[in-house]
Amino acid sequence: MSQEQLANRLNTTKSAISRLENHAESIRLSTLERVAEVFDRKVKITIES
Repeated sequence: MSQEQLANRLNTTKSAISRLENHAESIRLSTLERVAEVFDRKVKITIES
């Protein structure tokens, strides 16, 4: 899927998707969940000791 296609699915801009790709360490959980939903995936976070 292209940046433009993903942007359209998330109702955002191609430049916003580019920023996500280049600065993934600062992505919001809510944004990650929206991206996962586009690909029919779920976000799972575990904290282990």
